[in-house]
Amino acid sequence: MLLKDKVALITGGGNGIGRAIVLRFLQDGAKVVTVDLDQAGLEETLKEAGQVAGQVRGEVANITKREEVQRVVDSIVNEHGRLDILINNAGITRDALTTKVKDGEVKYMTDEQWDAVLEVNLKGTWLCSQIAAAAMIKQKYGRIVSTASVAAIGHMGQSNYAASKAGVVAVTQTLALELARFNIAVNCIAPGGTKTRMTAAIPENIMASLIERIPLKRFAEPKEIAAVHAFLASDEASFITGQCIFVDGGQTVGA
Repeated sequence: MLLKDKVALITGGGNGIGRAIVLRFLQDGAKVVTVDLDQAGLEETLKEAGQVAGQVRGEVANITKREEVQRVVDSIVNEHGRLDILINNAGITRDALTTKVKDGEVKYMTDEQWDAVLEVNLKGTWLCSQIAAAAMIKQKYGRIVSTASVAAIGHMGQSNYAASKAGVVAVTQTLALELARFNIAVNCIAPGGTKTRMTAAIPENIMASLIERIPLKRFAEPKEIAAVHAFLASDEASFITGQCIFVDGGQTVGA
């Protein structure tokens, strides 16, 4: 098994890609703790995980609160004696044009829309990485894999989300330099269009337009993104660090 007996913390495990990562890690033999703010989503993930052999625990936690992240990491180390893998997957969107003028009326992306996305997507990733790294440094081993996005290179109506995901790439590369001497590899994944709860709400005509831009002519299944997380979290990827792997069906080729 790719991750046999590895201890992993997965954020945002309550739906979509996060749920797929939890299930994939269990299939690969990992011992999993997953956190989310969505208790109902967590319960559904744990229900599906019950059909897969493996050890899994779910907790409601806010990854933007230092004391909550510290509590979760401490509980994992107390239970298992170590933390091998951190998957930073929790994220939100609050889409809006930065500035919109229609019929003489000006509308802006709000401060709340900007702050909320940066708080969860960027600060949450940084905070979880910072606290998990302390445990990994002590054991001289670790794997940190974060979910970025193709939006990191810019996306209409998502200046907040794009900035947060570009920040995730920058944090990944910086931590890779800072933590390499402790045998800790740090990478991220930039998914393109993926079949999730968020994308299910996209109108059919817009979905068709998005798919037309993807050379493979479809959105990814969450399990396809999870497979790359599993690889980067494994010892098969032991000489890969500081990288952002685009898993986008060719969407950004030539971009």
